[in-house]
Amino acid sequence: MNIAIMRGLVLGLVFATGATFAHKPDEPAHQKYAEGNFALENGSVIKDFELSYTTQGTLNADKSNAILMVTAIGGNHHRIDYLIGPGKALDTNKYFVICTDAIGNGLTSSPSNSKQQANIDFPEFNIRDMVNSQYRLVSDHFGIQKLVAVVGASMGGMQALQWAVSYPNSMQAIAPIIPLAKTTAWTTGVLEMLRQSIMTDPAYQGGKYDKPVEQGMRLWAGWLSGVIVRTPAYLDQLNTSAAAEIEYLHKVQDGGWKRMDANDWIWQSRAYDRHDLGQTQGFNGNTSAALKSIKAKTLILAGTGDLLNPESDAKLTAKLVPGAKYLAINDRLPMGHLSGAGATKDENAFQNKVITEFLSTLK
Repeated sequence: MNIAIMRGLVLGLVFATGATFAHKPDEPAHQKYAEGNFALENGSVIKDFELSYTTQGTLNADKSNAILMVTAIGGNHHRIDYLIGPGKALDTNKYFVICTDAIGNGLTSSPSNSKQQANIDFPEFNIRDMVNSQYRLVSDHFGIQKLVAVVGASMGGMQALQWAVSYPNSMQAIAPIIPLAKTTAWTTGVLEMLRQSIMTDPAYQGGKYDKPVEQGMRLWAGWLSGVIVRTPAYLDQLNTSAAAEIEYLHKVQDGGWKRMDANDWIWQSRAYDRHDLGQTQGFNGNTSAALKSIKAKTLILAGTGDLLNPESDAKLTAKLVPGAKYLAINDRLPMGHLSGAGATKDENAFQNKVITEFLSTLK
């Protein structure tokens, strides 16, 4: 791919994420499912909890054609749009696709939008809490007993795995993209330094800020979107000089620092830290046993050279989940976490192809 075109695609993705929470007239309507006071696994309660979601396609009469989309850290229900729509892997002419927003993303109940538990008063949560809130939407609101599949990227892939452990009979298949079964010490280190980048900005004010934490969020955007989700090999092709790399990072920061509230991201990142399938009730901390318990047909896609969610975890997961299939999204040019970000044509085409083939094997 021409490098100038590649740069345009990547920067376009970054800039687009800055407006992802803005609803456009041609998009499926945002909906809210009120779940009342939502009890969390740690004993805390989110008051007047609301789960944000959209739907595409039509639910059939026996409610057997639903696919659940779960989103990434800092992302929303548009996160895997590159897989959703007529003729794509999650074909809306065939499937009823429910696209959810995770707790803490600014659309579902979050530190930034809670009326009763604003900012640092918002309770901390984990990924199982996200999955439990989604289960209520699927089972209680839609009356769906069994999903065709649960599909998500990054933290969405982590939720897909958690779905298969927490609710093993509730889906035929899962397709986790760039996931983790258990957050590694490396990943926690990355997230902690990103949190410190935000929290050491004087404007953060201990989480009680009344205006955007600009300098902290600029560092966050540059580190996360400009460095960590990419690889050295990919950046070397993208930017052939130090000056080009610095200019590129400044553009990433300009386009990305406003895309999420600081506390929302910090709270979600702490949930990311805590992720471990082995902590699911009944597994006594045994992550391998949790993976071996999965009944859903499983396709795992990972990013070669991923510096956020190391692909070694995904490879081990595929070995432990009975019958799981593992595919690298791009070994030709290791793009790391960006492989599953919907950023480039070839990677999107590959994922659509293999997920379409995977879903076609379901009965």
